[in-house]
Amino acid sequence: MEFTGYLDFWFRDRPLIERVAAFTQMGIRRLDVWCWRQVDLASLYAECKAEGALINSTFDDQMGSLADPADNSLTLRTWEETLEVAVRYEIPHLFIFSNQVDVINGREWTRRLSQTLSEAEQYANLLRQTERILKLVEQTSVQIWVEGLNQYHIQGGVLVHDLELAADWVRRMDHPQFRLAFDCYHQQRSGGNLIHYLESCWGLYPTVHIGDVPTRQEPGTGEINYRNLVARLMELGFDGWIGLEFYPSQDEASALKKVKALFQTDPLPGV
Repeated sequence: MEFTGYLDFWFRDRPLIERVAAFTQMGIRRLDVWCWRQVDLASLYAECKAEGALINSTFDDQMGSLADPADNSLTLRTWEETLEVAVRYEIPHLFIFSNQVDVINGREWTRRLSQTLSEAEQYANLLRQTERILKLVEQTSVQIWVEGLNQYHIQGGVLVHDLELAADWVRRMDHPQFRLAFDCYHQQRSGGNLIHYLESCWGLYPTVHIGDVPTRQEPGTGEINYRNLVARLMELGFDGWIGLEFYPSQDEASALKKVKALFQTDPLPGV
C-alpha cells in the first residue's frame, strides 16, 4: 500500500511547484494534480524528477462531456491531447468523468445534462464514446480511473454520480486499462454504504481516496467511520494506492500522522 499526495489540497500556503519537495520530505513521492491544462506541467515534471517523485494522476478540465453526443468530436480530440501529455510526462493514471468538470476560482462545476435526451440515452452515448477512447488508450500504458462525483458541492448535475453506476461503467468496458477509483468522500455524500461497496466492487479499484464528510478533511474530522472502513479493506487484502485527497485540518504533518496510524497493520483499538 502506498499513499499518494494531492498537490491541490496540501501545503496551500506555497506555490504548487514548492509543494513537491514538501511531500517528498514526508516520504510521499506519488503526487496527484488537478486540471493539467491549468498547470505548468513541464516545470512540475522537472521538479518531480529532481525530487525523485512522479505525477501520479491528473485530468482534463476541457475534455467535454461524454454524456452529450454534441461533444463526441471534442472528447476524442481532447483525449488524444491528454494521452500525449500523459506519455510525455510519464503520468500513469488519468481520470475520466461523465461530464466535463470545470474548476473556476477553486469551485467545481459540471456541464449540465441534456434537456432533450434521457439519462439512459446519455449513458449509452457515454459507453460508445468510452469504447472509442479506449482504442486510443490501448496505444499507451496509461490506466484510466473512473470516479463517481457527488452532486452536493459540484454544481450542474453529474450523470455518473455514485459508485453503483461507476462500477457498472467499468464492468461494461471490461478493459484492463479502465478501472474504478473508490472515493470515500464522494460516495458518502452521494449515498453512503461504503463497506457494502468496498465488498461489491472488490477487484475493480486499484485506488481508494480518503477524505471525511462534510469538510473534506482528514479521517476523524467528520462522520465516516474510517476505523471500520480500513479494517474491512485490510480484511479484503487491499494493497493499492491511498489517495490523500483532503484538506488537512491543521498542519500536514499531523494529518499524515493520523492517516498512518489509521492504516497501521496492527489491529486498531476498538476494532
